[in-house]
Amino acid sequence: MIFNRAAFIARIDQKSDWDIIIIGGGATGLGTALDAASRGYSTLLLEQADFAKGTSSRSTKLVHGGVRYLAQGDIALVHEALHERGLLLKNAAHLVKDQDFIIPCYSWFSKYKYLIGLKFYDLLAGKSGFKKSSFLSVDSVLEAIPGLKRKGLIGGISYSDGQFDDARLALNLAQTTSEYGGVTINYMKVTGLTKEGNSISGVSCEDLESSKLYAFKAKVVVNATGVFVDEILRMDTPSGRPIVRPSQGAHVVLDKSFLQGNSALMIPKTSDGRVLFAVPWHGKVLVGTTDTPLDEHSLEPKPLDSEIDFILNTAGKYLTKVPLRSDVLAAFAGLRPLAAPGKNTNSTKEISRSHKLIVSKSGLITITGGKWTTYRKMALDVIDKAIELGKLPMVECITQNVKIHGYTPGVDEGPLGIYGSDAEGIRKLMIDEPLLNVPIYTGYVYLKAEVIWMVRNEMARSVEDVLSRRMRLLFLDTKLAIKLAPEIAEIMAEEFKKDKSWTALQVSEFTTVAKRYLTLG
Repeated sequence: MIFNRAAFIARIDQKSDWDIIIIGGGATGLGTALDAASRGYSTLLLEQADFAKGTSSRSTKLVHGGVRYLAQGDIALVHEALHERGLLLKNAAHLVKDQDFIIPCYSWFSKYKYLIGLKFYDLLAGKSGFKKSSFLSVDSVLEAIPGLKRKGLIGGISYSDGQFDDARLALNLAQTTSEYGGVTINYMKVTGLTKEGNSISGVSCEDLESSKLYAFKAKVVVNATGVFVDEILRMDTPSGRPIVRPSQGAHVVLDKSFLQGNSALMIPKTSDGRVLFAVPWHGKVLVGTTDTPLDEHSLEPKPLDSEIDFILNTAGKYLTKVPLRSDVLAAFAGLRPLAAPGKNTNSTKEISRSHKLIVSKSGLITITGGKWTTYRKMALDVIDKAIELGKLPMVECITQNVKIHGYTPGVDEGPLGIYGSDAEGIRKLMIDEPLLNVPIYTGYVYLKAEVIWMVRNEMARSVEDVLSRRMRLLFLDTKLAIKLAPEIAEIMAEEFKKDKSWTALQVSEFTTVAKRYLTLG
């Protein structure tokens, strides 16, 4: 497998015609690229920043059917997501694990309501490799979540759902695409759509590293840019109505002492009628999320003070150790690309969670909405639509059986576990270059070899690429990430043969981004 930016640039320098070009390197775009490449179509994916830079690295880290959507009566959406959840557990077993969740019950009515609902959830899931729901006694609940308040507790419901590392899965999808001959390039910004007559015939774009301009032709162009879909649509039809209404979901990260144990906590109805999760993740506790409608979007959204306060206050009602702002290790927000309603509304409850597929008069295919769990089904629908439109020859989808790059049978919780089968390559690198078999910083588990691996084999181009989406430290402990940034920059500068000014700029740019993840100065 060649997964190297320089090698990909060399390929596009020689090849200008493609079967399919996908704009957007998040979950949906990468899933579409893998579906297309695995069917044998020549495939090019262009991402303006890094893979999963936006929404796809900022989820609640759950692979789930959506208990909340079940309560809303959206049976079809839940059934589809539960099917995809099972496929992800099978095909990305190194990243997706079966996570125990507990709903604490404070009334007998809630106990039976949630148990009946989750039994239906189990029924919809079928035999998918996840444990079934059950009722727990008070003692069993407190044994599983020692940090939970006892007062008023009459027991709980245990159920099982999936948990994963979102940005790491995105990267692995890009790597799998390359194994099928596809090309996925980060820091390549699409600047326009080209047409023959009234039909889309390709794209123009700019390599943001070299400033080189490119023009590519394609039988199919797919707009999979998440909250940015309207910007691409305006390149096609400047007067078109927006089809996306962004909604912000905020999360905070706390020390594992707040939850304790290995079970996740699920609060099914908060004061605003939503769901709150507290989930163990990479040795910390991830708590969220909110659902705040917005009128604008950016690559670096910031949690609102009101969102952080809501999360901490809600969690504090259930945890014996009440979290304060000073306890927050990192706070981040993601923007959901919800399909916009036809009327003005401020309620995200009125906006569809299902994905939406649109074909413009020009032939541009746009996919939006949905969620991480259903990325594969969204991709399948996109490619099947392109075939239906006569733009691609008929080839059956095979992704339900494609093992994702890094696949190993089960999650390894060790320090190199997130790399799956690639961990062996990192160990070999440390044998071949013993100077890399040392921590980045004294006392921390992160190794210099990991940074070199990320540069050579994972297309990391900046300190932020490493600390945010590959090592995940920006999301886990922002102050520590800022502390390690200079060392990361020096390791990368040596590998890239860059000078001290590059190193200084990298540290400065990363620190500016990282400060948005801090809740206190």
